[in-house]
Amino acid sequence: MRTFFGVMLILILGAGPGWAALGETETSVGADRQFLHGQIRVEAHEAYRLHVITDAAGMMVREYVSPEGKVFAVSWQGPYLPSMQQFLGSYFTYLQQYAQVQTARQGGPLVIEKDNFVFSSGGHMRWYHGRAYVPSLLPTGVSPEVVQ
Repeated sequence: MRTFFGVMLILILGAGPGWAALGETETSVGADRQFLHGQIRVEAHEAYRLHVITDAAGMMVREYVSPEGKVFAVSWQGPYLPSMQQFLGSYFTYLQQYAQVQTARQGGPLVIEKDNFVFSSGGHMRWYHGRAYVPSLLPTGVSPEVVQ
């Protein structure tokens, strides 16, 4: 089990360079779609827009955009871990900073709740899921439970 989390940490921290999404403008979603070579679907909700990107392998990334046009959350599920650097953008440094300490202390899902950044990721071989959001960017009336 410890080996699994070591491999997962390497995959998360070893992600290649990319464009930012979390905390960036809605225009970054297009770059993420291109990065995944996926199809995009946009859903309008009362207090936010949801961009759902699905690739040919079955990876689904959801990017939540506030009425101000900022990506306030990202979630994922699928057969592999997406590039965290790609989807977390400047918040990737929080993941780098706290992930090693978290995985050294316990097994199970990786959960980080620090400095206005919330991240959780878990799963097993061929099925991963997770979410990340910035509490200060959540639109009024939107709870963290919306981020699925």
